[in-house]
Amino acid sequence: MSIFPADIVAQAEAIIRDFTAAGLMVSTAESCTGGLIAGALTEISGSSSVVDRGFVTYTNTAKMEMLGVQEETLIRFGAVSEETARQMVHGALFRSRAAIAVAVTGIAGPGGGSAQKPVGLVHLAAKSRAGGLTHRKMHYGDIGRDQVRLATVRTAFGMIQELAQL
Repeated sequence: MSIFPADIVAQAEAIIRDFTAAGLMVSTAESCTGGLIAGALTEISGSSSVVDRGFVTYTNTAKMEMLGVQEETLIRFGAVSEETARQMVHGALFRSRAAIAVAVTGIAGPGGGSAQKPVGLVHLAAKSRAGGLTHRKMHYGDIGRDQVRLATVRTAFGMIQELAQL
């Protein structure tokens, strides 16, 4: 029995199956999800042929040191921004052997939100070595920390699948 809801397990199984068949690997860069995306993928048997690595970069320092996010970006736009998500995914892709990477940064709550960046705001980016790059700004709302994090996993999996076009 999985610790994840059935729909997330199904998404993870599809990614592992399709990426295995295509010989592709994935990497993750996670802030607000704290490793849940990689965790859901690695719950699936056979994931070692697909999941290259995951970066959990909860602090700004970790984002800079592990992923190459520019300090100027964090100062100007903040950790929860499209610009930061794009730099995170770039770092995750090019600091791995993956064909596709996904990055997430957001405010899961219950605290930490503001009028400009409310609880439930998450920026996601996915990038492919083939050149594809997507970004999504999600407003999940103040639905509870666990639900924001799980909703982010679902969105991230969808972006990985769309970018792979498998």
